[in-house]
Amino acid sequence: MGSFRLTGAIHVEESKIQLPRIGKVSLKEKGYLPSTLPNNTFLHSEVQQDRFCNVPNFKINSATISECAGRWFVSLSVEQEISLEAGKGEPIGVDFGLKKMAVSSDSTYYENPKALRKRLRKLARAQRKMSRQKKGSTRREITRLQIARLHFRISNIRKDAIHKATSSIVAKSKPLLLRPSACVIEDLNVAGMLKNRQLSRAIADVSFGDIRRQLKYKCLWNGIELIVADRFFASSKTCSACDAVKSELLLSEREYVCESCGIIIDRDLNAAKNLQKLAGSSSESINVRGGDVRLR
Repeated sequence: MGSFRLTGAIHVEESKIQLPRIGKVSLKEKGYLPSTLPNNTFLHSEVQQDRFCNVPNFKINSATISECAGRWFVSLSVEQEISLEAGKGEPIGVDFGLKKMAVSSDSTYYENPKALRKRLRKLARAQRKMSRQKKGSTRREITRLQIARLHFRISNIRKDAIHKATSSIVAKSKPLLLRPSACVIEDLNVAGMLKNRQLSRAIADVSFGDIRRQLKYKCLWNGIELIVADRFFASSKTCSACDAVKSELLLSEREYVCESCGIIIDRDLNAAKNLQKLAGSSSESINVRGGDVRLR
């Protein structure tokens, strides 16, 4: 996979893009990129209005051409001024997991697509097939391209699920009164978690880092404060009803049973509700150890 960047006069039509030194290139996805006239004015299509916030003043800085699994893509770097309005709804806590990709404090569960796990056998067969083929042969190159396309599909399925989940969490399509004022997530030690040989593949498959990355910029775009709780905050061991803390909680225990108040609640939902409390615990939002919660 390679890529290169082009700068200069870039003009986009509904189904074509004119690039410097290359000329006009047909687009498979029509109406996706911000269309421009020679004077760089905005064409108001329904798709573009949704993506570019109905703001006609924008500037295309550059175009990046990339290739992946035999397919070519063009992405534009666009400079645009947008007005941000802070959300006025209740703060939301989000707990990440493997069984469910994410659980929010409003009892919404986001399914883990398990993109790699469901296609692991097919991927293994293709790799064994390529290992038996002669290096440099045409058939080996065809098999290599098939493996690349399978990896590309796995990546797209994972990204699609994460984009849908994070967009739902920030409630970008909802009015300000229903959009959360703050989003609280955990500071997971992903590098340390990947050292667990039994869970490393599942952890890599769910891509916690990409979920956090998307939440970071989507919260910024939608006027939502992103609060990252300290990684030692016991969100799973703490009761969301009475704040009692368990000394031990096994990974196999999928329900949280409080010995103090008797509440029985889903383990991940309990953790999400505890994270939600951090947003309104004080003006500084302190963690369980008394230090400042890191805002990122």
